[in-house]
Amino acid sequence: MKLKSKLMTVTAAAAILFSGATIASAETTLETVQARGHLRCQVGPPSPGFYNLDSAGAWYGIDVAICESVAAAIFGDKTKLEIQSVSSQQRFTALANGDSDLLSRTATWTMSRDTQLGIDFLQPNFYDGQGFTVRKDSGITSALELKGAKVCVTTGTTTELNLTDFSRQNDLNISNVTFEDFNVRDDTYLNGGCDAVTADKSALAGNLANFPVPADHLILPETLSKEPLAPAVRHGDNQWADIVRWSVYALINAEELGITQANVDDMRSTSKDPNVLRMLGAEGDLNTGLGLDKDWAYNIIKAVGNYGEIYEAYIGGGEQGIGINRAGSLNALWTDGGLMYSPPMR
Repeated sequence: MKLKSKLMTVTAAAAILFSGATIASAETTLETVQARGHLRCQVGPPSPGFYNLDSAGAWYGIDVAICESVAAAIFGDKTKLEIQSVSSQQRFTALANGDSDLLSRTATWTMSRDTQLGIDFLQPNFYDGQGFTVRKDSGITSALELKGAKVCVTTGTTTELNLTDFSRQNDLNISNVTFEDFNVRDDTYLNGGCDAVTADKSALAGNLANFPVPADHLILPETLSKEPLAPAVRHGDNQWADIVRWSVYALINAEELGITQANVDDMRSTSKDPNVLRMLGAEGDLNTGLGLDKDWAYNIIKAVGNYGEIYEAYIGGGEQGIGINRAGSLNALWTDGGLMYSPPMR
């Protein structure tokens, strides 16, 4: 996997002339990625559970797994991947102008983003909601007790906008103290520069675990918002959107069907379930519309596992996880009362 800490500019595809007529014809994103030999996938500055760096400098997390899944679908190799760490302020521009092929980084799917920025959001890979962390000794037990408080928040995010709306709606006169880097945000809070810090609750849980004394802080019970976190692609390339969308669905569908990283070979060779055989490329032609090999979904599961395995590894109780229980949450499968649901793969 190639690590990129700074964004590289991609040269736009040249126009091609057909039969003497001037017709602009750009390569598809799939063709560009295949010709380059690797996927450029955008995450943010390291964030526990979603995109983080291990001691060797390798990226891991649930959003990184989406990047790896798409690389595996295209190349049969999840390491044919360049991770780009981009600021919140630059992320959507970087995707829209072609610097990134795919955005997979705790980005909330909203109407204005989906319709005004030249990008398309796809199937959410995590459902979240915004909350607050406060010091236990503050005596604050509800977000409605934050009247006149200074709250640390990352700028250029829906979090900042939600905080302003929450304060206005409840006449709290909260002062937003904004930061580009969540590490600086949290350090400011820990050093007494803010009364509270706000972010998605999953991020609060991950960051709280890294505080010097986590037991000195608590996450307040209120959830301010809906935060469907989803990968996004540039608007206008339907084939590329389908590849990313169905790569996410393949992870979910594999869990529904009981296909895991450990048993995927056996399932492909011995299963009598037509749904399993179609998905893993043992029969049918689900790959045709995507422009990928028949093994595209098999390669995803073989490389990264199913959605449940990824969740447990990075968000749940795995060695690299942040300890957020999936049971009873919106991120459970639809059969368990959650929102994780794949359309039929047939």
